[in-house]
Amino acid sequence: MRVKICGITNLQDALQAIESGADALGFVFYRESPRYIKPSDAKKIIEKLPPFIGRVGLFVNEGIDTIDTISKYCDLTLCQIHFDVDAQALDMIASKTLPVIRAKEPKDILQYSNRYRLVDVYSTEYGGTGKRLNLEWFDGIDCSKIILAGGLTPENVEEVKRYNFYGVDVSSGVEKIKGRKDYAKVTKFIKNAKSL
Repeated sequence: MRVKICGITNLQDALQAIESGADALGFVFYRESPRYIKPSDAKKIIEKLPPFIGRVGLFVNEGIDTIDTISKYCDLTLCQIHFDVDAQALDMIASKTLPVIRAKEPKDILQYSNRYRLVDVYSTEYGGTGKRLNLEWFDGIDCSKIILAGGLTPENVEEVKRYNFYGVDVSSGVEKIKGRKDYAKVTKFIKNAKSL
C-alpha cells in the first residue's frame, strides 16, 4: 500500500518522511489551511528531494491557469483537486490530476470510479480534520484506485488493509502540532501501512 504524507511545510519533515518510506509528499496551496505553504517555499523543498518521490500539490477553488502555473513552477507530479469539478474540467488541467471525493454518504465514493481518486470524509474544511469515514461503506467495492484519507493514525491504519486501497494519505494523524510532523508517528504509520 502506498503512503502519502500530506501537509509538508519544511525540508526536515520531508526528508524524514522519505527516510521512513513515504511514496509521496503533499504540499497544501490553500491559504486558509494551517498547513499552507507558499509555492516558492514548496519549490525550495522539492528541489532538494531525491528522485522517485511523488510531489503532490493540494488545490482548493483555484482556476486551471493557477493550478498549471504552480504545478510547473514547483515541478509537481500530481495535482490533488479538493473542490467539485467534473471529469471534463479535470482533463483541461495540463498536469496529472487526482480528484478528491468528500464523501457524505456511501454512494459518493462511487464517483470517478474509472479514475484514481482520493476519498476523504466530508467537512466544511478541506482536509486535515482528523475525522474518519465509515469503513463499511467500502464493503464489496473495488478499492484498487482509491486513496483513503481522513482520521488515519499509526494505530488504526492497519484496519484498512483488508480493503486493498491503492494508498493512504495522512496529515493530522502524524503531527506534533499543525504543520509540523512527529517523526516517530510518521515512521510508525508508514511501517504499519506497509507491513504485510
